[in-house]
Formats: sequence, structure tokens, C-alpha cells
Amino acid sequence: MMIVCSFFATKGFSQQQQPAIENPNAPEITFDTITHDFGIVPLNGLVEWEFTFINTGREPLIIHACQSTCGCTVPACPREPVMPGEKGSIRVRYTTTHILGVFNRPFTVISNAKNSPVRLNIKGEIVRIEETAVR
Repeated sequence: MMIVCSFFATKGFSQQQQPAIENPNAPEITFDTITHDFGIVPLNGLVEWEFTFINTGREPLIIHACQSTCGCTVPACPREPVMPGEKGSIRVRYTTTHILGVFNRPFTVISNAKNSPVRLNIKGEIVRIEETAVR
């Protein structure tokens, strides 16, 4: 049995993989900013921001997914292709429930762009409403 396992392990290493050929016309997603600071926000609220981008490539940009690291951060991606030279946006909503203090939440945009994936980030500080009035 050891010989068979060894055979399969070595077989995988003996096959050469072809290098990926980069498409010079591939779409490229260029954001105005990759981080947004909400500043001070109240506890038990909802904040939203829209990240804008442009397709700086030569082919249509197709966004496959926007993935967040937690359920409190909800990004919404465009479903239609973004043509070369056109603008688009990704809206993100953040629920400020149950957490006080500084937050820093990344989310990832996965597309057919040559610079995919792109990591975007929102941050800020959640305080009780009484603290907001004092500051």
C-alpha cells in the first residue's frame, strides 16, 4: 500500500503546469478609495457607504462576488457587466449593534479583472449616543 500511495504522490509532481498567459486587454478595476472612515457613529445604528470604481481595462468587467468577514458588513455588488471606461459602485452597509469601540472591517471584491481580488475596508468608532453629544 505504501508503494501505491508513493506512486500517486510522485505522479502529481512529475506533471508540469503551463504558466498562465496574462490577457493585456483584461479589465482592471480602479477604485477612488479603498478605505472609508465613518468616524464616530452611534451604537445600534446603520451606516452606509458607496465605493466607486472605473473599469480601466479594455474588456467588460464582471464582478463575481463581494465577500465580507462578518454578518454585520453587507456589501452589494453590481450584477451587470461594467464596460471599459464606465463607472460602477459597490454599496456597503454596516450594522453598529452590540459592539462599542473602534471597528475595522474588510471585504473582498472578486471579479474577472487582472488585479482581482481587491480588498476594501470600512472603519470607525461606535459610541453610545450620550458620548456622541459630549464629543
